[in-house]
Amino acid sequence: MKSIAIIPARGGSKRLPGKNIMPLGDLPLVAHSILEAQRHAFIDAVYVSTDDREIKEVALRYGAQVIDRPAAISGDTEPTVTALKHVVEILGFQGTVFLLQPTNPLRPAGLLQEAFEIFQQTQSDSLMTVSRNHHKLGKIIEGNFVPFNYQIGQRSQDLEPLYYENGLLYLIDSELLLQEKIMGERQFPLIVDHPFASVDIDTQSDFDLATCLYKITPKS
Repeated sequence: MKSIAIIPARGGSKRLPGKNIMPLGDLPLVAHSILEAQRHAFIDAVYVSTDDREIKEVALRYGAQVIDRPAAISGDTEPTVTALKHVVEILGFQGTVFLLQPTNPLRPAGLLQEAFEIFQQTQSDSLMTVSRNHHKLGKIIEGNFVPFNYQIGQRSQDLEPLYYENGLLYLIDSELLLQEKIMGERQFPLIVDHPFASVDIDTQSDFDLATCLYKITPKS
């Protein structure tokens, strides 16, 4: 079965203008995900979905194919799944889609290979990477802090395991995307314990953190 990578990278970011082509190290942000996908022979093609001319130029320069995203599905509140569905419909693609978000550019070495092998072995229809949350969480109710996942005085290492969706990688059967779904009933949560899992670039401080991590991380 064929596999493609889709990188959704629209223009018009409000909190960090031009973030998808800002330089992280020696590469534009979106190029990190393009090159990561290109390193793997089991990914047959790499597509960038964008509504932005500059992003399109960068994507083409780094060897990706570009699907022009219509304005109707390029707004601030538009979910990622509609861009993915659009690509799948335009291509008439049937198979596995790797979703690589450009705002999560720092992925552990070997992650895509491991995820693809698990996806095939488990016959899943979807896979997403998650990470363990070690914080003591609570709610503020009527001015009072009410613990959510612990009791006052409890040690952090004794907390019930909770996990968060870290955004590093998704594998999705194309049939799900046509239903505008990213996660199906046969999903597999792949646990990733890595500092990169905390990086999701939406603001300048997020970008500064990514830059620091990128500088100290050995390049594969």
